[in-house]
Amino acid sequence: MNHLKNNTVTSFRLLDTDAHSAARRSVFSTPHGDVQMPAFMPVGTQASVKGLEIEQLRATGAEMILGNTYHLSLRPGEETVAALGGLHRFMGWDGPILTDSGGFQVFSLAKLRQVRDDGITFQSHLDGATIFLGPREVMAIQRNLGSDVAMVLDECPPWPCEREVCLRAIERSHQWAAACRDAAVESGFLAAGHHVFAIVQGSTFDDLRREAAQSLAALDFPGYAIGGVSVGEPEPEMLKQVAATAPFLPADKPRYTMGLGTPPQVLRMIALGIDLFDCVLPTRVARNGLAFTPDGPMNLRNERYRTDARPIVEGLDNYTCRNFSRAYIRHLSVAGEMLAGTLLTIHNLHFYLDLVAQARMHIEAGDFDSWHRAWISRYEAEDGRAEVNRPAD
Repeated sequence: MNHLKNNTVTSFRLLDTDAHSAARRSVFSTPHGDVQMPAFMPVGTQASVKGLEIEQLRATGAEMILGNTYHLSLRPGEETVAALGGLHRFMGWDGPILTDSGGFQVFSLAKLRQVRDDGITFQSHLDGATIFLGPREVMAIQRNLGSDVAMVLDECPPWPCEREVCLRAIERSHQWAAACRDAAVESGFLAAGHHVFAIVQGSTFDDLRREAAQSLAALDFPGYAIGGVSVGEPEPEMLKQVAATAPFLPADKPRYTMGLGTPPQVLRMIALGIDLFDCVLPTRVARNGLAFTPDGPMNLRNERYRTDARPIVEGLDNYTCRNFSRAYIRHLSVAGEMLAGTLLTIHNLHFYLDLVAQARMHIEAGDFDSWHRAWISRYEAEDGRAEVNRPAD
């Protein structure tokens, strides 16, 4: 195994830690700029964060976004994207982009998949074409896309999962991770300043997660993700898996949980030492009329908001809250107007990005632990939800 350390130490700077939790304040450097951590990445699966154009996306406070290797390789194709200048130029986004490997989508979307030691053969969910994805194919696709951070190919075991099935998935994922890193070294991807993150699996087995984390840490990746969480297990079990994994990841590298979560989950995982998050939740629920507030989620399709002249959240500085009432957004949502999804997506993404910005501030101030507990208590309190839903005077 070739090791390349010149970009794995200086790319991550740990600035501060919380005295009463594992929360961390850091900066992560990429070819397209720095990312202030803890950070949340809006999800742009198919080179688009649904409902927003790029200037609207920037205005939410986003620094780094996520693209999907599986979807982009099928449509329009990574070679098409490369010919048009790479993913950044293709979609008009000049900030950092992380692309996941597509492994999870193969398991969740593809037809008739066959997992082998050298990769995965599957049929496209679009046209049924037979495709093979192995470690080198995944890294070549992400290199063509021009990703700032490329994720390794991994096998995500199901939940619930038998121990032997999980152990085999971990072994295969380790082999694939090593092959991905070799490909990144040989192609010059790492030497050019790009990053590759490994993914720790282990289902609900604490000892297997610890062993997987330690074995991947020995391969000296620029960053590490905790995978296989929020795949059907109860929330306490999900948080337990994160808690069982994070302490065994290198302290001088970014830690990323994939595909999570609700606002309280994000804060709880920051307290466990996680630096980076992505989730489709804020954009997906926006298209169904739901907004996030400090007092819990608000369903703006409810009749009670028909004449409510207040903004979604008083004092929250985003385009939606500065300019529009709950009543207007309710009208748009009930009428099926596309603008409703756009305005709520702006609000929800800004809410998440403002939340992690607050977390960074409180880590620096030294009161993150007490602040995040109080924030979660308010968000989850029934009386707070009643206040959100109370009609305006």
